[in-house]
Amino acid sequence: MHMNANDDGNGLDALLPDAMARKAEQLGVTKAQRDNLRLFMLAVLAGAFIALGAMFSTVVATGAGALPFGVARLLIGLSFSIGLILVVVGGAELFTGDALMVMAVASGRLAWRRLLSAWAVIYAGNFVGAAGTAVLVWLSGMAEFNGGGVGQTALAIAVGKVGLAPFPAFFLGVLCNVLVCLAVWLSFSARSVADKILAVVPPVAAFVAAGLEHSVANMYFIPLGLLLQAQHVTHFIGLDLAGLMRNLIPVTLGNVFGGAVLVGVVYWLIYLRRP
Repeated sequence: MHMNANDDGNGLDALLPDAMARKAEQLGVTKAQRDNLRLFMLAVLAGAFIALGAMFSTVVATGAGALPFGVARLLIGLSFSIGLILVVVGGAELFTGDALMVMAVASGRLAWRRLLSAWAVIYAGNFVGAAGTAVLVWLSGMAEFNGGGVGQTALAIAVGKVGLAPFPAFFLGVLCNVLVCLAVWLSFSARSVADKILAVVPPVAAFVAAGLEHSVANMYFIPLGLLLQAQHVTHFIGLDLAGLMRNLIPVTLGNVFGGAVLVGVVYWLIYLRRP
């Protein structure tokens, strides 16, 4: 028997957007109902997963300057996508992707207070997972690979991020999480692991290749830069804890606006709003 693509059951056809919207709404409710410890641990995993993608992309970026700019950026973006693949397939709570939980609030199925509480727990867990992975990478001595080239690349990334002015950092965050939430949104249509991976990779590769700003990735990049700076007893302008906050605040706000408003609210208005 042929299953309609709108069906929410266990058919083989991909879900169509209206069914995806209902799935996103229900997932928002389900996530918010988890106890805080479980939510925090899932968020730690997500932070670590994104950090592993960032680690991989840093290695790929080392020496990539010999390639044409666009080709190098594409390879870096493709390598980073392993992070969101691990989140979506492995199961974890990522602050940026969970911006879509706002759809459950808009439908009246989730209170703002619980949403903000869940976001706070997830954000904290993401930071622990990402920064903790930065410590592990630093302890591993990976920065010394390629004659220290990997460490130089990591430092250059961190310095570039803390050097961003708040205004462009905000809008780079907006654009970034439009693509991240679209990747998560597309994964809602999937019926298999392969479907999820194919849905996630292109948007993630696009945001990394374009040099956009992801708050959770920066929870890895900047702490790693701080550790490497301290190790080499050197100092880069802006690479300090204040620089970390100067980056995370506007990027996080941009991520929230891009994901919650430009993706979540827009799709809610199209598919879930009651006339």
